[in-house]
Amino acid sequence: MQHDFWHKKWQEGDIGFHNTDANPLLVKHFPALDLATGSRIFLPLCGKTLDIHWLLAQGFQVVGAELSAIAIEQLFDELGVKPQITPLENLQHYRAPNIDIFVGDIFNVSARLLGQVDAIYDRAALVALPFDMRSQYTSHLKVITHNAKQLMICFVYDQNQLAGPPFSIGDDEVKAHYSTDYTLTLIESTEVAGKLKGQCPAYEQVWLLNKL
Repeated sequence: MQHDFWHKKWQEGDIGFHNTDANPLLVKHFPALDLATGSRIFLPLCGKTLDIHWLLAQGFQVVGAELSAIAIEQLFDELGVKPQITPLENLQHYRAPNIDIFVGDIFNVSARLLGQVDAIYDRAALVALPFDMRSQYTSHLKVITHNAKQLMICFVYDQNQLAGPPFSIGDDEVKAHYSTDYTLTLIESTEVAGKLKGQCPAYEQVWLLNKL
C-alpha cells in the first residue's frame, strides 16, 4: 500500500475525503443487505468515517481496518469512547463495546484475527487503491471474510481528467474482481453533485454483492 501517502494525509489533516455526515447512499441502501440487528459489518480502510457512528446507532457491530493510528484515535475521541489497545502481530487492535479496529496494513489482517463478518461495506477501500493493487486487495478481502456479502460504492469518471484517489472503477472492473464469487447488482448510479473534487463529471455507483 502507499503507506507514506496516506500517513502524510492524516498527519497534515488533508482529509477532504472525510465526509461530515453518514453517506446518504449507505443510509438509503444498507437495508438491501438484509441483516439482523447485531450483525458484524467490516469496513476496510475505514478512516474515521461517520458511517461507523451511523452503523453503531442502528445496533450493528463494526469491525474495521485502517492504516493510520491518527484516524482511529480521532474516531474513538469523536465516539466518546476509550478503547483498549493491544499489540497483535503486526497490527494494533483498538477495541470497545461493539467495535474492533485493526490498525496497520490490511494485508496483515487474517481471517483468524478478523473473526466473524456478516457483511462488508466498502466505500473507501477499492477506490483508494491504484490499479496494480486492486486485484490483490479484492482477493485478500474475499479470503479474510469468506466471501461475505457486500455493499460497495464506487466512482466512475474519465481517469484522464483527474488523478485519483478516489480512482474510477467501471462496471467491467467490478465484474473482473468479483463475478466469479458473487452475483452483482448495480442498485444505483447517481451523478456526483458539483463534479468530483469540483473538477470532473462523475457518477457514484452502488453495488450489491451476494455470495454465489
